[in-house]
Amino acid sequence: MRLLFEMDKKDYDQCTHVFKRDSARSIIIRDGRVAMVYSVKFDHYKFPGGGIENKEDPIEAMIRETREEAGLEVIPDSIKEYGFVHRIEKSEYDPTECFVQDNYYYLCEVMDNLSEQQLDDYEKEESYTLEYVEALAAIRKNRQADKAHPLMLEREAKVLEMLMAEGLL
Repeated sequence: MRLLFEMDKKDYDQCTHVFKRDSARSIIIRDGRVAMVYSVKFDHYKFPGGGIENKEDPIEAMIRETREEAGLEVIPDSIKEYGFVHRIEKSEYDPTECFVQDNYYYLCEVMDNLSEQQLDDYEKEESYTLEYVEALAAIRKNRQADKAHPLMLEREAKVLEMLMAEGLL
């Protein structure tokens, strides 16, 4: 899978150990809009997806996370690799820990029917909702949003910009 870009804060010179947790995310495009999970609490957008569980295949994780977060059922035969973003920074929880994450993105289609979301507690607290949004609107929102998750918000904005530049949105 191709590297889309790296996000390296270079703020981890005091780190003594690494925590690595990769993620897998879906890119679902319909009628020029992209399916995004909107956080009502923090007023930002993210692609459906999340952490890859121990020994889970990234595609299986993307399918599971898309169903859980957005209530969308991915059509397996439609999945195409898009690329990944490599992220590295000091952990926000432990100043001696370096957080490393590869975020894998997959273009895919989904079935028309929606299922009920299966949100984690923090996702419920953020009031995750599914929206099909225009890319520029999501980019603007993320760049103006509360900066609780600045690298994640910028990562999603940059992926949207790449999709637009490549004529996919």
